Amino acid sequence: MFKKPSQNLFGPNSEVEVLSFWRENRVFEKSVEDRRGKPLFRFLEGPPTANGLPHHGHIRTRMFKDLVLRYAAMRGHYVPRIAGWDTHGLPVELEVQSELGLKFKEDIEGFGLSRFAEECKKNVFKYETEWRRLTERIGFWLDLEHAYITFKNEYIESVWWSLKQLYDKGLIYKGFKVVPYCPRDETPLSSHEVALGYDEADRPFGVR
Repeated sequence: MFKKPSQNLFGPNSEVEVLSFWRENRVFEKSVEDRRGKPLFRFLEGPPTANGLPHHGHIRTRMFKDLVLRYAAMRGHYVPRIAGWDTHGLPVELEVQSELGLKFKEDIEGFGLSRFAEECKKNVFKYETEWRRLTERIGFWLDLEHAYITFKNEYIESVWWSLKQLYDKGLIYKGFKVVPYCPRDETPLSSHEVALGYDEADRPFGVR
């Protein structure tokens, strides 16, 4: 007969011990470097915005990402995993507006666009520690030390370069499209922002 398995093999404590072993022995970094020169499987994370706390939805998507990357590594690929931080977008601007008491576009212009941009850059990493802790706790192997940041000039210039390549090949054209619009901030809204809830207005909110 088989011996009854111990009831203490798994659980939070065991997970923490494994994570500590990985961190202290740089297991992730070694697993990547050991495969250098093998067929490349490149991954650039669709970056989160670190000005909000992570939730269970982020855990689920990160588990899927990690599963694919580990599978590629097990198949013998060289899999550098570059993290990223999304530092653009209306959610960041709205939070900073609320903190500074700015209600309308004119208020932002009066405050100063450069000053406002700097406040947004500070705000966007408000919960970076929590994001890093979550990433490690769920065992998502990701290079956070060399993450790309979307407000950095080298990232912005790479986007411009990509657009120029598409333009030169005739793949970009000027057209017109009806989009949801925020009359208060005078900016288009993404489908995700509209899904958070919206109000219809007969006149711009900015009219005082």
